[in-house]
Amino acid sequence: MKTLSMLIVLLMVHSAALGPSPVAGQVREAATVDAAGQVLREIMAIPAWQIPASLLADAQGIVIVPNVIKGGFVLGLRHGRGVVMVRDENGLWRAPTFLTLTGGSIGYQAGVQATDVILVFKTRNSVRGLLAGKFTLGADAAVAAGPVGRQAAAATDTALKAEIYSYSRSRGLFAGVCLDGSALRIDSTANAVYYAPAAPGQPAPVPPSAARLVELVAAYAPPRANGQAAAALAPVPAPVAEAVQPVPVAADPRRQLADAATRLNAVLDDNWKAYLALPAGVYGGDRAPSAAELEPSLRKFDRVAGDPQYRLLTERAEFQAAHDGLKRYVAVQTPRNARSLALPPPPR
Repeated sequence: MKTLSMLIVLLMVHSAALGPSPVAGQVREAATVDAAGQVLREIMAIPAWQIPASLLADAQGIVIVPNVIKGGFVLGLRHGRGVVMVRDENGLWRAPTFLTLTGGSIGYQAGVQATDVILVFKTRNSVRGLLAGKFTLGADAAVAAGPVGRQAAAATDTALKAEIYSYSRSRGLFAGVCLDGSALRIDSTANAVYYAPAAPGQPAPVPPSAARLVELVAAYAPPRANGQAAAALAPVPAPVAEAVQPVPVAADPRRQLADAATRLNAVLDDNWKAYLALPAGVYGGDRAPSAAELEPSLRKFDRVAGDPQYRLLTERAEFQAAHDGLKRYVAVQTPRNARSLALPPPPR
């Protein structure tokens, strides 16, 4: 009981520290969004932990809860704050909506740990249930442990039938994660603080941290070609205020290209990494590479994409995201040669 009491106090203090002034709240919520992006980036960077690309391609929603605190003795408690991303009717990812994850379990367990949790929602109905306010995992929809790694990708479309797939990364005393009975609740207060308009009556701006996360998720889970998958789906109710609009995917072409190239390198051997290597300036530095510096890389990507013998590579979401990101970046960096208007001399 002493351990349980200490844990309850820990969670109360943790929650009490989360609701101060609006400015502090915005900083806190932005940190949660950035942490969610970091969790997704790190999990996808390791082939053995990767969520299969085919599973993400059909995802209708993705929940990311960094640093879920869990602990106890016999009676376990779990609590964390994170975000949910959902697709709109066109298959584009909306700005993140804040939520909490809270649950408990009974059984022999001891200690306190922090776990990063990712939930992939496969169906529109489960997404609607989540956005309604409160959603209980295992009761409102079945949750199954998601497959990982490249070996699981081929079987995803035909073998996986659950509505939600869970992924976790533990850094403490427990191995694995059991989420049945845990409740997901939309955090209206956090949404109101994070998306607060600059002045009354003005539309709420999309914060930079939200744009970065939308860009990252869209790179891992791009919409189907020509919107074919999205066209058959009913619209999802807006999770926040109507002022929160979908964020353009290519908010920062250089950052998007760097993220896509990093994910592609994770599935390539050394020879292919060398062949498809991009200039170092793509990944950071004061000077962004020019279109001329990237043209040789783009020609190599184009050559591979046009050769049927490399379909195993070119059909991968990682290659397509890097190829598309490279083309967008080159297009942005290429100066437009606009012709001057044929006008008479200006008046004296």
